This record gives sequence, structure tokens and C-alpha cells, in this order.
Amino acid sequence: MITDTHTHLYSEQFNEDRDEMIQRAKAAGVSRFFIPAIDSSYTESMMTLEKNYPNDVFLMMGLHPTSVKENFEEELAHVKQWLEQKDFYAIGEIGIDLYWDKTFLAQQQQAFKTQIQWAKEKKLPIVIHCRDAFDEIFEILEEEKSEDLFGIFHCFTGTLEQAQKAISYNMKLGIGGVVTFKNGKIDKFLDQIDIKNIVLETDSPYLAPTPFRGKRNESSYIEQVVGKLVDIYGLSFEEISEITTQNSKDVFGV
Repeated sequence: MITDTHTHLYSEQFNEDRDEMIQRAKAAGVSRFFIPAIDSSYTESMMTLEKNYPNDVFLMMGLHPTSVKENFEEELAHVKQWLEQKDFYAIGEIGIDLYWDKTFLAQQQQAFKTQIQWAKEKKLPIVIHCRDAFDEIFEILEEEKSEDLFGIFHCFTGTLEQAQKAISYNMKLGIGGVVTFKNGKIDKFLDQIDIKNIVLETDSPYLAPTPFRGKRNESSYIEQVVGKLVDIYGLSFEEISEITTQNSKDVFGV
């Protein structure tokens, strides 16, 4: 059993072949799909996905940092409303993204903090999106750190030191296609990170692993990620799958 802890199965990029794509993933051994939120425009699609795949799909709720704009308080109210009326498995993906635009940094920081606090209240994990913002993310995690703060540092692309720091805040590292890239860098030190701190993800339809790099990603391609971790850790495909799935159960409680 393989767990994809981060996949946008509701993405428009899957509209033509979603069912077939999910069947390909299942044929590859992927039986658990954790679905991060982006903003209110995707909520209906997420609910439909869960309705169609009730035994395979596990939804998160949250406001993605690149969707934090002038109306972010309305978007946060939407998140809060859903958290009060339905059970979710995590609050995510949340965080800070300074790659595209730094205009709303203060609002991103506020949204990140607010959602961390909701996660603590609900005893839920958080799933962090971090792009060009490690210092800013760590600053808030330092302020909010506690035994009830835990989750996943999604699509981890930092250094060994940043990996160790993330783990110190009760975060697992979400490892996906980047580990297979020639210039991905994380493959150079990942063997120094205990595999108990690793979960698998695709972030599909984004960040397809080698040899599919540049194409649409999908959950079945997680096999390439497992294959790379086999090389790094010297464990079997089955052991990597089993350990990382157990790690995902420890985070999500299911």
C-alpha cells in the first residue's frame, strides 16, 4: 500500500481522464489520496471527488498562500465555516509563498498563523506550503510551536539544516518528484534523515518525477519516488511503501 499524501486530483488538468488516472494509481498500489485545498473556488470539486471516491480520498481544508489576496478574510471565513460543519484530515495547504509575489506577505503571515491556531483547536495536522520563505515559515513555527503542533512540510526542497529544523517542529517531510531531479539536491542528504520522518507525495498535476519531468504529474508516478528512496535508503520497495504509509497514518490519524 502506497499513500500519496498530497495530490490535487480535482485539478482541471484531470477533467478528461480523472477516473482512468485514479485507476492507474490504484494499479500501481496507491490506495490513499490526501487532497489539499487551495481556495473556495475548488471546494465544490473537492466535495464531488470525495463523494465519488469515499474510500480512497481524504480531504484537507485551508487557504493556499498564493490565494491570499485582498479578500483573504472572506476566504478564511469560508475555511472556518467548512471546518465547523464537516470533518477534515488536516488543515492545508497553508504557509507562505514569496516566489510569485511578495505584495501580500503580511496577509500570508496572518492567514498562516490563524490556520495553525485552528488546527490546534481541532487537534489536526497542518500541511505547509513553503516557497522562497523558509525563514518566514520558521519564524511563525517558532512562535506557535507546541506539542499539539504537527504535520507535514509538503514538497520539501530545503537543506539538511532546514530539514532538521522542520522535523524539530514535529513535521514530517513530504518527498515527491524533486528527489528524482538531477539538480534537486535533497537526494544528496536524505540518507541522513531517519525514514520515520518521511512521507510520500506527488503534488500532481505538478512536479512530475524523472523521466516524466515537464509533463503532467499523476499519482501513479509515485513509483518513481519510491524507486529513488530505495536507492537512497537501501530498503526494498515494499519496505519504503509500508514505512511511509505508516508515517502518514501517524500524521493523519487514519
